[in-house]
Amino acid sequence: MFESNVMELLSRVHPATPLLLYLPLIMASLYFAWSYERLSILSLAEFFGLGLVIWTLLEYIIHRYAFHYEPKSRLGKQFHFVVHGVHHDYPNDAKRLVMPPAVSIPLAIVFYGLFFFLFGNAAPAIWSGLVGGYVCYDSIHYAIHHFPMKSAILNRLKQHHLRHHYHDDHRGYGVSSPFWDYIFGTNRK
Repeated sequence: MFESNVMELLSRVHPATPLLLYLPLIMASLYFAWSYERLSILSLAEFFGLGLVIWTLLEYIIHRYAFHYEPKSRLGKQFHFVVHGVHHDYPNDAKRLVMPPAVSIPLAIVFYGLFFFLFGNAAPAIWSGLVGGYVCYDSIHYAIHHFPMKSAILNRLKQHHLRHHYHDDHRGYGVSSPFWDYIFGTNRK
């Protein structure tokens, strides 16, 4: 896809990478919130849940407004293709389904800083929920494109996302959850 071997290498990511990279950080962040910030188990669960909800909304917003933005300039179209267009053209490319760490790590740091600014000592627990949601999203997205779904819920998510790919890419922006598609009226009809 790229003429540069470095760019090509950085854009191809094994689907287990987010799990291996972020699960230890999530656990460490939760431990920090519990042992150093002295949050109760109930508070940890509530703040983690808040992070998950924030993730689902962020997933929807990014997918709808950034990934499906239609740029007018040649450079904008090239950038869009690299960020998301390639996924719609080659939806089963296993190495281009998860976000490269060169992008996800800086974003994770920015969100941690934002949460610390907004929520203070609850930041580690909320951040853990957000990143846990991201890891679930990447795992679900990979599974949707590469595995048969035996469970009714996962099969429904698969059908929801594949309709987005093959029938109407202006609907069904939620991948790990169709919740915000229902809220904002972008669910399939």
